[in-house]
Amino acid sequence: MSSRAQIEQHIEVHKFYGGAVVGVAFLALVLQGFLNKFGSWAGLLELPLLVTIYFSLSRRNPATGLLLGMGIGVLQDAVSQMPIGFYGIAKTFVGYVASSFGGRIDTEHPVSRFGLVLVFFHFHQILLTLMDHVMLARATPYFSWKLLIASAVNAGVAVILFPVLDHLRKPS
Repeated sequence: MSSRAQIEQHIEVHKFYGGAVVGVAFLALVLQGFLNKFGSWAGLLELPLLVTIYFSLSRRNPATGLLLGMGIGVLQDAVSQMPIGFYGIAKTFVGYVASSFGGRIDTEHPVSRFGLVLVFFHFHQILLTLMDHVMLARATPYFSWKLLIASAVNAGVAVILFPVLDHLRKPS
C-alpha cells in the first residue's frame, strides 16, 4: 500500500447533527452583530469566518465549503456595514480553499488549527483589501498592527472554539 493511500485512509469526512451547521452559523452572525456594539476590541473577532473555516475544514468537500462560505458571507453582508457581496466573495474563496486543504492535511491538532486560522484570516483580509482597491478605488492598507493582533486573537479563539464545535459531530 502506498503512503498516499495510507494517509487518505486516516482523513475522515465529518458529519454533523441536523441543523448544527445552520444553527452555529446563525449564532455566529448574531453574536458578531452584538459584539460590534461593545467597542472596538470586539471588532477584532471574526466569528462568521471561524465558523466558515471550521465547517469547511471538517467537511472536506470543496463544493460544500464554497456554498457554506457564500451563504455565511452574504448573510454577513446583509447585517454589516460592508458593501453587499464583499464578505460573500471573500468567504466563498476561504470556504473553497479551506475544504481543499482539509482533505489533505491533519486539521485536528491545536497547532495546525492555530496556523490554518492565521493563514485563512490573512487570506480573507487580502481578498477584502483587493476588492476595496479594485471595486471601490479606496486606498485601504493591508497590514496594520491591529490586523496582526486580530489574526492572533481569532487563531487563539479557534483553538478554544473548534474543540467545542467538535461535539456537534455525529459519531462515526
